[in-house]
Amino acid sequence: MTKERSLVIIKPDGVQRGLIGEIISRIERTGLKIVSMKMIMADEDTLWKHYNKDDVWFQDKGEIVVKNRTEQGLPVEKEALEYGKDILRANIEFMTAGPVLAMVIQGNQAVGVVKKLVGGTEPLTSDVGTIRGDLTIDTYELANASGRAVRNLIHCSDEVSEAERELALWFTEDEVIKYRLANERILYDVNLDGILE
Repeated sequence: MTKERSLVIIKPDGVQRGLIGEIISRIERTGLKIVSMKMIMADEDTLWKHYNKDDVWFQDKGEIVVKNRTEQGLPVEKEALEYGKDILRANIEFMTAGPVLAMVIQGNQAVGVVKKLVGGTEPLTSDVGTIRGDLTIDTYELANASGRAVRNLIHCSDEVSEAERELALWFTEDEVIKYRLANERILYDVNLDGILE
């Protein structure tokens, strides 16, 4: 359990706003550790694989877009499936707009702990105390009106199986460093041997 891993990507808005240190600090303060990290320019092919959506997802999301456009009196100019794909196209355009910082985070319940720290997808509805809730103010409404992706600073894996799939896209096992932190004794040692002199 202490070796569970999550993928975290600080998105272009987080990098450009100088929030890398703040975000890493919040993660490290939990006791989780970074076992790999790299600043890269994400490529479109990797991002399509990363988001891993199928036609059912595109259709469902596209139908919501069509419904919203109809309710707002806007023209419906394409099939629902294409509107759904536009959502992912906007995310990919955003993620390739500048450098990102990709990290492998490891520790007990890494996926769940990071997800709790990050907060909900939309910053407006993310809880106070979360990265998205505290550090950005974007909304679905503003993003949709601007025809762009929500700028929510960070990506994290939603579940363990997803983390395993995503990590394989962004990192090789050779890039992951196996090491111990001193604080792991406090977090994981059963009887805390060696603390007293």
